[in-house]
Amino acid sequence: MVHSQRKLHFYSMYALLFVMVITGGAAWSQSQPTDVFEKNYIKSTMLKVTQWQLNNPKHLPTDWTNGAFYAGVVAAYKTTKSKVILDSLMALGQRTQWQPGVRYDHADEIAISQTYIDVYRIKKDRSMIQATIDSVQKMSKVPGREIQRHGIVWWWCDALFMAPPTLVKLGVTLKDPSYFTLNDSLFRQTTDLLYSKNEHLYFRDAGYLINAQGEGKREKNGKMVFWSRGNGWVMGGLVRVLEELPKNYANRVYYLNIYKQMAEKIISLQQPDGLWRASLLDPASYPGGEGSGSGFYCYALAWGINNGILDKDRYLLAVQKAWKGLNTLVSPEGRVGWVQPIGADPQKNFSAESWEVYGAGAFLLAGSEVIKMKM
Repeated sequence: MVHSQRKLHFYSMYALLFVMVITGGAAWSQSQPTDVFEKNYIKSTMLKVTQWQLNNPKHLPTDWTNGAFYAGVVAAYKTTKSKVILDSLMALGQRTQWQPGVRYDHADEIAISQTYIDVYRIKKDRSMIQATIDSVQKMSKVPGREIQRHGIVWWWCDALFMAPPTLVKLGVTLKDPSYFTLNDSLFRQTTDLLYSKNEHLYFRDAGYLINAQGEGKREKNGKMVFWSRGNGWVMGGLVRVLEELPKNYANRVYYLNIYKQMAEKIISLQQPDGLWRASLLDPASYPGGEGSGSGFYCYALAWGINNGILDKDRYLLAVQKAWKGLNTLVSPEGRVGWVQPIGADPQKNFSAESWEVYGAGAFLLAGSEVIKMKM
């Protein structure tokens, strides 16, 4: 552990020097440009956030939280081409021996595999993805604890960020459409259970569904409970599926339709500060803009504009407001604050000092798309 911390500290100092170079020596100080859309500013801020989070590890490397964080680290590498960041990705794989988590049928356990596949695409070393292939193949053939307990494998909405991108990335990488078919089946099961066709949002899990008599969990204002981060996970997952699936894949339109419906709903729930509250339909009952959900929404909406899927005239202002708002959550040293702690529903126990690795990951993903936009 001490050795790992020293290695992370080395990466941190290396990243700091890199940022100072690209910003002319003024690394994240008061001399930063005030234009948060300026490309060098975005790059330096992404490096700062990456550096801080690498230097402050919180969970086991294969934990689902790091699945989201390292998705952002890959995005930061693609944006900055920093060798320091690539080295940190290689160091991750060396620590984990490129293994996913041990629960072969649990979506959380293959969230980190998205990063393994991305690094494999750079290095072309089959050992980086073989354990993930084996785990997914076992999940597809051997019913496990999740389906035994819940009736479906991906029974909670967050799972749609964790697992589908891994399956689709494998299908593309291995040129094997059977992974697409498997993902289609499991994704539909989750959506059929949890997606509200009226609200165009996902319930976190079956415990939040409203029955035919209108009974179920509700917010203080009487609205249904739709968790911001949970729906952020879904939108982020949809983007990562859509950017991988071949344009001519027949079922691509299924994901595209859900993405467009959610995007339309989400911009209607954005608050004046550009951010979203922990509970989407009862913002008045929750403090401040929640960093992780807001980061995923900014990422997903910016991606849609950049890929000609969302109308720029309608969505650009929402992305601009979101990116400005997200930048107010970043401390001088690079910590992304106002992130709700780990949980399963909207909570109020967070503040500017609250951080989690997935908050940094969401910020980095957002920055990787905002920097591509033509304002």
